[in-house]
Amino acid sequence: MSAARPLTALAIATAVGALLSGCVPTVLSAGANVGVAAAEERGLSGSVDDFKIRTEISRLWFDKNADMFNKATLNISEGRVMLTGVMPTAQMRDDAVKITWQVAGVREVYNHIIVRPPEQEGNSSMANDAWIRQKMKARLLGDSEITSINYEVDVTDAVIYLIGIAQNQAELNRVVDQARDISGVRRVVHHIILKNDPRRVGR
Repeated sequence: MSAARPLTALAIATAVGALLSGCVPTVLSAGANVGVAAAEERGLSGSVDDFKIRTEISRLWFDKNADMFNKATLNISEGRVMLTGVMPTAQMRDDAVKITWQVAGVREVYNHIIVRPPEQEGNSSMANDAWIRQKMKARLLGDSEITSINYEVDVTDAVIYLIGIAQNQAELNRVVDQARDISGVRRVVHHIILKNDPRRVGR
């Protein structure tokens, strides 16, 4: 990954102010968040923009239907929004996707929300998904050839969903291979792009 962009005290203060004005919970450590955001491939401004998108989508979902807010998962990378989770009706899923597209800054939406009646939900499946997700995150963190900070992971029905920015094709392949190698994984779906991809914001 490219070296983290140097931040002066004024830049850090300005970034913290932007984060707080964007409704970041004050209980979080602003300094730590600024440092993490600056180290990401998308940079501090990209992280702030994605947080604003996440906040607005979450707000609109909750206003529309609290169940929609509770059942869907958002992962965002430079305005590319990956939706995962399980919803009880197709109408709720369609509403969630429609609302997502309405938010300023959203450039792409990858809809992987599954429709399944509540009576078909199983606690064992949810526990297995949680185990796979933690296993995948641990593998990313433990692999020195992967810049793990640039990736988001979710799992539904033993399918791993990935979004993020890879330094090169070799790293992208390595991330996908790590996912495929986890016991019990049925499939891997990714929306990872290379850092020099012309579709990226500002590229």
